[in-house]
Amino acid sequence: MAHLPQSLYSLARPEFQYPVKSGQRITYRRKLTWSHFPVIVRCASTESLTSLTQNNAAEIELKYLVSQHGWGVRRLKRDDEDEIRRVSLVQAEAFHIPLALFNDFFFLFFQAEVLSGLLYKLKNSPSDRYACLVAEQTSEAETSSSSSSVVGVVDVTVQTESSVLRHFPGVEEYLYVSGLAVSKAQRRKKMGSTLLKACDVLCYLWGFKVLALRAYEDDAAARNLYSNAGYNVVASDPPWSSTWIGRKRRVLMTKRFS
Repeated sequence: MAHLPQSLYSLARPEFQYPVKSGQRITYRRKLTWSHFPVIVRCASTESLTSLTQNNAAEIELKYLVSQHGWGVRRLKRDDEDEIRRVSLVQAEAFHIPLALFNDFFFLFFQAEVLSGLLYKLKNSPSDRYACLVAEQTSEAETSSSSSSVVGVVDVTVQTESSVLRHFPGVEEYLYVSGLAVSKAQRRKKMGSTLLKACDVLCYLWGFKVLALRAYEDDAAARNLYSNAGYNVVASDPPWSSTWIGRKRRVLMTKRFS
């Protein structure tokens, strides 16, 4: 079990002024904290990658799993509070659905949800079953130790879901890729493909042969990214699943190594 800085837990339960509308005016009458809104969010994260040893020498930390197109991808530093906050912000900005009213207010709650889930995974997930990979510009990383250089993230988790394994007889576990997010200013710069390549490397290092992910059926850009990375569609959500209000149909895409 990982031990995280206690200050991070207070970050996951921030205090907010609660807006109350009265006529044409909005007042803020009381404070709310996360204890009023219990949530469970599944995110990913773990400690930094180490391994190489030779001739009983000291363990050497690998800086990057992948370095290409000017991006370097490594594992999240679990003891870096600024980096953990930065990762939660990148994912929150990518997945938050804007609202017509009080959007900034609800975005703060959503980011706190993401941070809360991230902390839970960091504390309770084995380092060889779950990883949060982060991307940064290699040129900035060489000249600065600031965690603000993190501009991309993806989660990788060992799973055993039968709906995926039925497509791969004899395979007992696979790696599930989720939460791929890139800062808005850094999109269309091949960071997404670099993050997916790092997932391939991690799959090899952990000894797995199958990677899986899900994408929305109508998200042509995401599906094209995954297809170019070697993923193929093997299944879709049943037609009736998209009849629920607010739920879009998804496709299951997988990649197998020989």
